[in-house]
Amino acid sequence: MKLKISNLTKTYSNGVKALDNLNLEIGSGMFGLLGPNGAGKSSLMRTIATLQKPDSGTIEFDGINVLDNQMDLRKVLGYLPQEFGVYPNMSAENLLDYFARLKGIASTAERKAIVKSVLEVTNLYDVRTKNVSGYSGGMKQRFGIAQLLLNNPKLIIVDEPTAGLDPAERHRFLNVLREIGTNHTVIFSTHIVDDVKELCHEMAILNGGKILNQSTPKAATEALKGQIWTKVVEREALEQHEKEFNLISSNYNQDNTLNIRVFSIEKPNDSFVEALPQLEDVYFVALKSDQ
Repeated sequence: MKLKISNLTKTYSNGVKALDNLNLEIGSGMFGLLGPNGAGKSSLMRTIATLQKPDSGTIEFDGINVLDNQMDLRKVLGYLPQEFGVYPNMSAENLLDYFARLKGIASTAERKAIVKSVLEVTNLYDVRTKNVSGYSGGMKQRFGIAQLLLNNPKLIIVDEPTAGLDPAERHRFLNVLREIGTNHTVIFSTHIVDDVKELCHEMAILNGGKILNQSTPKAATEALKGQIWTKVVEREALEQHEKEFNLISSNYNQDNTLNIRVFSIEKPNDSFVEALPQLEDVYFVALKSDQ
């Protein structure tokens, strides 16, 4: 199963170019689409999910010409948008049964089995009789995954699913995605670098509607070996270092000094020491090179 996106372009009526001649190939497993807010991630997700048409370009998935055969894709698609509505006062079990009927599963026994299965996969079986409207943010996100799994989709798209979740809920949600990522093509859009580091076999960095880097997290990090340098500076010296060096990030220490990280092919000067590259460095270097 492969998703192939070629020369995809989308400009909105307000003049914003959300997708800029974008090319991307995605195989099975967990694929992380990493980029800041406004990078074009949601525009790309919505276009793949057939919720909006591009101005030009093509999308193919598993032999389906997506833009010409939208209904064929929707049959094998599971989509979890950033915001997915308000729930009535119904239990998770009853609401999933209702969704399963909408998806054409006529047999009561079949519906019962699939509902039980998706509740177990998403760790919601113990709270199946509770109203979904009373669920926490993380539980609602997991319920969103449960409902999209009802038709056993081949392609799953989740758009910024961990935004706003507390650390424990985020951890549970990522575990659910990890579980389903082994048997499906899952595109996971996020601006949180750690989500991609923990979860994805392959990744791409998107900004300004363009792919800046596509690789595996491991290969992308290793490619920066010997090019990331660090030192501790006083707050007052930060601005000067920003002018002199290709500074990609800075973090405060407890004593109010700063750890700065610089991207350079050679050692900037003797005051710097080589740092082990992190995925966050890959992200910041890609964004900085696009400016």
